[in-house]
Amino acid sequence: MTTRNLLFSLFFVSGSTFVAAQKTAGGGISQEMLTTIEAAQQTNAGNATYRALTNAISNALAVNAIDDLAKNRANAGAIDTQFCVETPKQSITDQKSSGRCWMFSGLNVLRGDFSRQHDDSLTVVFSQDYLFFYDQLEKANLMLQGVTDCAKEPLESERPRFFFQHPIGDGGTFCGLADLVPKYGLVPAEIVPETYSAENTSKMRSLITSKLREYGLELRKMVADKKKADAITKRKTEMLSEIYRMLVLTLGEPVKEFDYAFRDKNGKTRTAVKHYTPQSFYAEIMGDRQLVGSFIMVMNDPRREYHKTYEVEWDRHTYDGMNWKYLNLPMEDIEHLAIAQLKAGRKLYSSYDVGKFLDRKRGYADTENFDYASLMGTTFPMNKADRIATFDSGSTHAMTLTAVDLDAANKPLKWKVENSWGTASGANGYIIMSARWFREYMFRLVVDKEYVPENLLREFEQKPTMVMPEDPLFQEDF
Repeated sequence: MTTRNLLFSLFFVSGSTFVAAQKTAGGGISQEMLTTIEAAQQTNAGNATYRALTNAISNALAVNAIDDLAKNRANAGAIDTQFCVETPKQSITDQKSSGRCWMFSGLNVLRGDFSRQHDDSLTVVFSQDYLFFYDQLEKANLMLQGVTDCAKEPLESERPRFFFQHPIGDGGTFCGLADLVPKYGLVPAEIVPETYSAENTSKMRSLITSKLREYGLELRKMVADKKKADAITKRKTEMLSEIYRMLVLTLGEPVKEFDYAFRDKNGKTRTAVKHYTPQSFYAEIMGDRQLVGSFIMVMNDPRREYHKTYEVEWDRHTYDGMNWKYLNLPMEDIEHLAIAQLKAGRKLYSSYDVGKFLDRKRGYADTENFDYASLMGTTFPMNKADRIATFDSGSTHAMTLTAVDLDAANKPLKWKVENSWGTASGANGYIIMSARWFREYMFRLVVDKEYVPENLLREFEQKPTMVMPEDPLFQEDF
């Protein structure tokens, strides 16, 4: 779920007026309805085999996990771990109890590109703690300035609710990384290691959330009292100073300069020690390449017209940064883009509904891993479009796409991603995905423009259709 997702309410907003939802006469569960429901359970009660099977399943479900009982044993054999197209392996990271997968995946792509530029002789892991500090500060400013911008609207109207319901959070997308990194630079993880609050964000987030809501109300009052813009800006700056102090206490003071020497994958020093700022370190990492403007984001949303561009209003990391912008494509086109970049030896940021049909122990995602329908004696017929529209499925987790296996016709057989759940998760930190699972539960991909055909680049530049951040698919990756 997005950090600023507006949940369903008992009321629906129409302008500034609440319109109460109308009750339907007879819409409750009556005694007659309950009797009918109970009678339906007795349809096959006289069948001894049915009764025994139902009792067995009920008893098993009382003491076992559903996934253990629904596991499809015919699909539980050895997994083929060979890939004909695979990028070089790098160390697995661990986001712990935080929602920073978007940052881990994005930084994993950047460090993969850096190693590739140096023929895999150099490696680096970037500090997530350092960048997370500024992500939280920028999101705090986004909330406070957004609340100020819409301060004349009633508190219960759509946009103020958007900011007050979830003022700050861990989630995000690659667009946030593209805004933050050029501005604040990068730092090696050895220089700024993870703190407890970086790895366990809930309490820090809840305290800052309360403070931002308090400040938001104060800013609204200043606007209502017709305070001058300079006075409001001055007060907002004081508020952000307090948020900054809270972040220093939990994440540490951001480093301004440091000394560092690059190492190889075996930990052996390969370069001379050099003095850096976070910005100069970022410049050295990127070399001649630029991050902003170098990529496009594509998505697969079968509810909407393909080959059209969509932009999500307001849901971004920085107030002056970029909104999410996507080119909506069929899965076949997305697969072609991913294959082209992987063949060039470059990893990709990608996001999925990772909770669906994932065998966590084996690190294998496949639509045939579990047979929930047979276990429950029902069916689950919704397609991808229906699942998205009803909030049943959507992008929940970003991972780094690293490999694909192809058949003789260049069609994908399976994919592999580098996850950020540590080496103890999945297949030594990786997840292998069947081609059929990939098509159903893959949603977003970030592709370097170098590997995008001209016709798709032109489509990406068309005037986007604006979409509200409450849309079920436009949620942040965790």
